[in-house]
Amino acid sequence: MFRTELHIEPSANKIGLHSPILTIGSCFSDNIASKLSDNKIEVLANPFGTVYNPISIFKLLGNACKKEHPKTSEVIENDGLFAHYDFHSSFSKLNEAELTTAINKAVDDTHEFLKKTDYLIVTFGTAFVYELDSTAEVVANCHKVPAKNFTKKLLTQKQVLEAFEEVYQRLMDLKPDLKIILTVSPVRHIKDTLALNSVSKSTLRLTCHTLENQYDNVEYFPSYELVMDDLRDYRFYKSDMLHPSAEAQDYIWSKFLSTYFDDQTQSFIKEWVKIKAAIDHRPFNPASEKHQQFIKATIEKIELLPQEISFSQELETLRNQLL
Repeated sequence: MFRTELHIEPSANKIGLHSPILTIGSCFSDNIASKLSDNKIEVLANPFGTVYNPISIFKLLGNACKKEHPKTSEVIENDGLFAHYDFHSSFSKLNEAELTTAINKAVDDTHEFLKKTDYLIVTFGTAFVYELDSTAEVVANCHKVPAKNFTKKLLTQKQVLEAFEEVYQRLMDLKPDLKIILTVSPVRHIKDTLALNSVSKSTLRLTCHTLENQYDNVEYFPSYELVMDDLRDYRFYKSDMLHPSAEAQDYIWSKFLSTYFDDQTQSFIKEWVKIKAAIDHRPFNPASEKHQQFIKATIEKIELLPQEISFSQELETLRNQLL
């Protein structure tokens, strides 16, 4: 054995084929959401854009629970674009009205999704935050506003726990049977220095441990440990040596699959992965009898899958190839 594999105890709370999931947090939330979506699980991924620190994550979730729209006084204009400190730069618009419409819709859509979702996956990226000096408020995104306007601080565990308690009550009021999965992003924030990145991740990890023990419907999934302690090799990073590679993401996904999905969903995904590979196959001769039979066989396999799941797009793609 040349590595120490992390064996995760299967969760008693199983995700089924029809379990809506909301993911929020760092870019790792997008990675998990992409895997879920590819495998026909209903998911709302980072509805406010990428958010790295827990205070901003909880503030956005709390606003969505109460359907509270952000204050227009918090809108800024910088370099010809209107933006909001609580929202990702992907929301930036050329005028304030468009920005307000976009962020209000995101809040409203997230509120409606939270009312029906079964699982909330929260991924913490860093315990470092930037406070706007004029208001002492933590911002989710500085939007390239000069650094002199902010003060960088390291959150304490107490601050994160208190912020979680407030948003937790709002979540339970809206969806009492909601289950929450916490993760710590394995992406390293070296701008904080490697030493302080360790302090930041340690703060987040200790917080997750405390919350998991404090709340019955909160669990921790060790995505951070899977990269740092299980894989533990630079070949599992992208060329920037900061973000997990595609192989690492697939490995984390396989562990998540075996931990949380029920048997029916695992069987479906196993079959769907093969069918999806067949759909993506590009033949040398699409008109050949062999490939035409291959298309028909693939269509038949899809028609045997649970029909309450929509495969209309895939079936249309295949049927358009039939002669």
